[in-house]
Amino acid sequence: MSDPSYSALGRTVDPRRIGANTAPAAQHAPTGHGAPTVFDIRGVNVYYGAYNAVKDVDFTVAKNEITALIGPSGCGKSTLLRSLNRMNDLIPGARVEGTVAYHGKDVYAADVDPVEVRRRIGMVFQKANPFPKSIFDNVAYGPRIHGVPRAEREAIVEDSLKKAALWDEVKDKLKQSALALSGGQQQRLCIARTIALAPEVVLMDEPCSALDPIATARIEELMVDLAKQFTIVIVTHNMQQAARVSDKTAFFSTEVNEQSDTRTGVLVEFDDTQRIFTTPSDERTENYVTGRFG
Repeated sequence: MSDPSYSALGRTVDPRRIGANTAPAAQHAPTGHGAPTVFDIRGVNVYYGAYNAVKDVDFTVAKNEITALIGPSGCGKSTLLRSLNRMNDLIPGARVEGTVAYHGKDVYAADVDPVEVRRRIGMVFQKANPFPKSIFDNVAYGPRIHGVPRAEREAIVEDSLKKAALWDEVKDKLKQSALALSGGQQQRLCIARTIALAPEVVLMDEPCSALDPIATARIEELMVDLAKQFTIVIVTHNMQQAARVSDKTAFFSTEVNEQSDTRTGVLVEFDDTQRIFTTPSDERTENYVTGRFG
């Protein structure tokens, strides 16, 4: 890998990568401006037992870009997203074939620690899931279990909440329960909790689906801002959201097996977001983004 810190996805967490003193990342830049590749996904198939849920996926994710995964329900978007940080390992019978290369290293290689993968490639889920703890303890949880001293955790909590655009709203009630926050605040808290471990990548699985339009707009503004420091991959059913925030878009659809009556997700098209929504190369993409199906 080009970055020596990624020479092995081992078990050691380097606390120098955590907190406010982390070196700033490159600024948000669209594809075509020489952004290095973070993920190179080749021939990826995801199975649940014998069922092939996602078939033959190939695309790349560039550094400090927002990549949106769109498509109708059941087309494998979330399944594919979870394969990027090995969350599917937690599902009995699930397996991934093909290559998910992260800075040139296959995250499914035998010598790779999945816990370290999930630290470097964090995830924000569809439904906000704060712990039944204080706001402070929610954000400090990851650094604490990795042995970061209390004094440093305080700086990490403040920095993470500021990056999640939540600090000004909660700085005077850090000891209060996170469950007392509004839905939109809880989702931003979960984003702060994710970035407290200084991942390089943040995966977001429909993070706005349960939020009202105002809270959704706040999250969208936050995503664009976070892309200055993090690489973001988002699953969304909201095509307008994908068009507003993403640099690249992957459109997924389904193939139906008439004999078994099962559906397999397939990647139809991957391109610059503007091109996907204005001049797609596949008729299935055009039909979906214009509302003719899905």
